[in-house]
Order: sequence, then C-alpha cells, then structure tokens
Amino acid sequence: MAELTSAFLTASRLLVAIAARSMAGAEERVTLRQFRMLVLLAGQGETNLVTLADRLAVNPSTALRMVDRLVDAGFMARRVNPASRREVLLQLTQAGKDLVDAVTARRREEIAAVIAKMSARDRAGLIRALRAFAAAGQEYPAEEIERDLVSLGWE
Repeated sequence: MAELTSAFLTASRLLVAIAARSMAGAEERVTLRQFRMLVLLAGQGETNLVTLADRLAVNPSTALRMVDRLVDAGFMARRVNPASRREVLLQLTQAGKDLVDAVTARRREEIAAVIAKMSARDRAGLIRALRAFAAAGQEYPAEEIERDLVSLGWE
C-alpha cells in the first residue's frame, strides 16, 4: 500500500504541475477555486447555489461570493427558476464556456504528450487503474463530462 500511495503522490505532483500550467493566462481572470466552480457548472449544467456549494464542499455564503465575482466577470449568469421563483439558477455564459474550453484543451494536450511517451501496454494498464481509482473516489468519468459538455455546445 505504501508503494502504491507513493506512486500516486508522484503522479499527482505531475498532474498538479500540468493543471497549473494549463491555467496560464486564465489565472489573471479567475482563481483556481473559481475555475473549479466553472468546471463543475459545465459538467452539471444549470443548477442552484446550494447544489453548487455542496459539490464544491464550501458554505453557500462562500459559493455566493464566488458566484458574484464570476457573474461580474461575465463567466456566469443567473436567472430566476420559473418553477420556483424563490430559487436562482446559475449557468455558464459563452465566455465561461470559452475559458473552460481553453484551459481544458491545454491540459489535454500536455497530458497526451506525457502519455504518448508510455508503451501501449503501460497505457492500457493505466486506463484500468485510473478508472478504478476515479470510481473509488466517486469522480465523474471524463467521457460523461465530455458528453455533457458537447450537449452544452462546447468541448
């Protein structure tokens, strides 16, 4: 278990570095936490503040401050829920979609370059291992997120 944990920690350092580099340019416009909010909203689609706060594991008041900044920056929009006028729904704007797209494309390219250096056998094993790891951590498979993004008209 210690060897496996060590291997994952090493790999996670590489992934964090890739994630940080992919945010180059975007970090002038949003923080990493705000970007995570945009990504979650992209994957989930239109939603309310409480649901988004739960997904981010933050207090609704913290999420509201993040939303206010993202709305002011033009990356998110609010609208009253027609089914419940007391509820506000949040959605990405085109600028928000474009930002998530650009960062995701840079991240995808850099990850693909690293994976291309691996043997076909190692890549096949990595697929199985990462899918099992993500499932154990209850993370959405990339294919599901990408399918959702396509339905939104991007990615």
